[in-house]
Amino acid sequence: MPSFRFELRCEGRVAGIDEAGRGPLAGPVYAAAAVIDRTRAARKLLRMIDDSKKLSHEQREEAYEAMVASGVVQFAIAEASVEEIDRINILQATFLAMRRALQALSEQPEVVLVDGNRAPPSLGCRAETIVGGDAHSYSIAAASIFAKVARDRYMTKLAETFPGYGWESNRGYGSAQHLQALELLGPTPHHRMSFAPLNRLL
Repeated sequence: MPSFRFELRCEGRVAGIDEAGRGPLAGPVYAAAAVIDRTRAARKLLRMIDDSKKLSHEQREEAYEAMVASGVVQFAIAEASVEEIDRINILQATFLAMRRALQALSEQPEVVLVDGNRAPPSLGCRAETIVGGDAHSYSIAAASIFAKVARDRYMTKLAETFPGYGWESNRGYGSAQHLQALELLGPTPHHRMSFAPLNRLL
């Protein structure tokens, strides 16, 4: 389970940042920033927060709603569009979404904990990178859940308008169903044309 170890070693207000959707062939990349009031967070809530990849769909949804209702987690969710991904590449688009999420917080932090080994430039505050951070920091884990749930919901809704690609289940990743649909139906405006599989198919 995560802990507040990394938050506690930092002075001042600490936010965790994580992303969802760097690898898919379709859809935007999402990022979220989360600040947890450590003095008021109930143990029951903290037990629900973990690396989003370790949680089932139902557990993520439950944790998302519990954090929203708790009143002790401040968060913001942002995205970078498919057009931005194709124009500036997925890494820079991910950094852009992270900056947008951080800027959308109602109160800016003094320190940002970023999952991974690279922090976005121009955050406006000190940043610390933590490899596997969503398994070690509650703030990053919370951000991972917010970003993942928000993106999954978006892709599920998008699947209603663009059926056949399986986005309601594969979330835009290159599953066999998705690749087969690309061959039969072709790409949509929501596909990342700069990604190699699409280049090969086209």
